[in-house]
Amino acid sequence: MSEREQAIQLLNDVPEFKIDCVIAYMQGIIAGAGANEPNAETIAAFAEGDKMLAEGSGQRYTSTKDLFADLEA
Repeated sequence: MSEREQAIQLLNDVPEFKIDCVIAYMQGIIAGAGANEPNAETIAAFAEGDKMLAEGSGQRYTSTKDLFADLEA
């Protein structure tokens, strides 16, 4: 039995009063497809960070307090 066939079999066993939960969950899975893939802006930021690490440039922080203080300035 394939995983799809197993899922369908399980779906057929879901009580009617719980089917709306299953539908909402499945819609969330479908809507989230690809959501974890970085967009072009994120990829560019990763590349910039990699370059900074390779060159030893950029500001380094040892605490989030210092980081946020600089961000607020």
